[in-house]
Amino acid sequence: MGNQSSDTRFGDPDPMNADFTDAQLIAFLDEELAPELSSRLEAALREQPALQQRLTILRGQNLAGLHTIGAIWRRQRLSCPDRTQLTKFLSGQLSPSEADYIRFHLGEIHCRVCNANLDDLKQSQSDTHDSRIRRGRLFESSAGHLRKR
Repeated sequence: MGNQSSDTRFGDPDPMNADFTDAQLIAFLDEELAPELSSRLEAALREQPALQQRLTILRGQNLAGLHTIGAIWRRQRLSCPDRTQLTKFLSGQLSPSEADYIRFHLGEIHCRVCNANLDDLKQSQSDTHDSRIRRGRLFESSAGHLRKR
């Protein structure tokens, strides 16, 4: 089978080696592979019947309940920060080592779930900020209108 020495989301396979790791194939099945790598894998699957066969075997093992510790770890998202930690990350309330880990998790591992949570939290903060501005303007215009009476 493929190169087993590296994990899926820690980087691309060796550019000289078109082979993908089992962990990358499983991440692809779980839709957890970085988009660029996922596109490369899809292209390779179209051209390599042996890779298609490996993916089919891994899908079968996965459906049959043959799980590795790594697969369980990824599915349960044991290394993912929760939304509270991500909120503290956005507001700069984490220790440097905690913030470094979250940057690594988001930027190097490319955890799609955590990146989606972070985007959601950023949007929520932006909406809250915009809402405060609107309320402030409304209050100022109402207060000015009331003073004129």
